[in-house]
Amino acid sequence: MSDALTYLVKARPEAMGHYFRFLKQAGSKLDPKTRSLISVITKVHAQTERGLKQYVKRALADGASRDEILDAMLMAFPALGLSKIVWAVDVLLASGLPEFRLEEPAAARWHRVGALEAFPEGAAARVACDGRTVFVHRSNGGVSVYDSRCPHEGTDIPLQAIEGGELHCPKHDWRFDLASGRCVAKGDRPLKRYPSRAEAGVLYAEW
Repeated sequence: MSDALTYLVKARPEAMGHYFRFLKQAGSKLDPKTRSLISVITKVHAQTERGLKQYVKRALADGASRDEILDAMLMAFPALGLSKIVWAVDVLLASGLPEFRLEEPAAARWHRVGALEAFPEGAAARVACDGRTVFVHRSNGGVSVYDSRCPHEGTDIPLQAIEGGELHCPKHDWRFDLASGRCVAKGDRPLKRYPSRAEAGVLYAEW
């Protein structure tokens, strides 16, 4: 809170109390992530650096991803204009937040997931492999390897989430068909599927 607002709260507590109650009630029908994203937009519009950093951190804590924050700003382009969006991105790049660091992606390579016989037909398994966790599903003579993270908010889905031929994300109940990776309930994005191959009885996946 700015020094001016702090002063007004002390000097005119009753009037400022109405103001803060209004702000609290105005967003009562929105989920926390949406409220935080809207607050980020207001701080970009006002170009208040401290407020922008504060609400970006709050949006991240409320479940927003870096890309959702950037999309929110870009969608508000008609109101913000490019110069304010560029200013905001400069602030975020200089803030040191790990979510806004750009790193060169590592070249994809093949990883040994396990012996093919360890994955029986019609069953699914969760495997930790070279710093990544994947789900392996074998059916109709083929093998599918999926990222264990839900495409919604990146929740790492546990082994216990396998129910029959489906995978259920425990956070928001997105459901996926393990044979195809397709989302069959709640959401609209499929599991991330990695290229895979079998060689000399060993399953490999590329990422």
